[in-house]
Amino acid sequence: MIPLNSASATATSGALTWSRISCNRRHELKLNGELVGEMTRPSIWSQSFVAETQHGRWTFRRKGFFATGAEIVDAVTQQQIATFKSEWGSRGVLTFADGQVFGLTCKGWWRPVWTVTTESGQPVLQVDVREKAVEPAAAASLPEGRLSLLMMFTLYRILQAEEDAASAALVAAVS
Repeated sequence: MIPLNSASATATSGALTWSRISCNRRHELKLNGELVGEMTRPSIWSQSFVAETQHGRWTFRRKGFFATGAEIVDAVTQQQIATFKSEWGSRGVLTFADGQVFGLTCKGWWRPVWTVTTESGQPVLQVDVREKAVEPAAAASLPEGRLSLLMMFTLYRILQAEEDAASAALVAAVS
């Protein structure tokens, strides 16, 4: 895997992209065609994903009432790194153990765009689902490890939202 350090400068040209590799079990984040991170579902029955970048390896799993939230756990030490609480209207708050807080929002139905912001509202990154493009904000001054974790977690949340929508559609079709 390559470092993410040049992503902020090149992402605006669409060079930072993500893709599904095998039927929702493996996803890759690439910069100019080179692997930056990957996320894998251990089994088809698992609700968890394992994400890895040059900066670490994490487990993302559902948590909370009706499993609408999530948590990030260090895959090696099994210590909780952050928790995500879903809010009404395609929003949520990701709170890290060190106190840093980020907001996640999704806007748009046909062409959804996910945005991560700091607690004060400063944009950190944006993910265009239909274009499969990840765009870090040029002004975001985060350590590379935190930025790569936020990118991978946002991709996880996109997958969670897609699974929830598919389940709702199935229930509606059966009813």
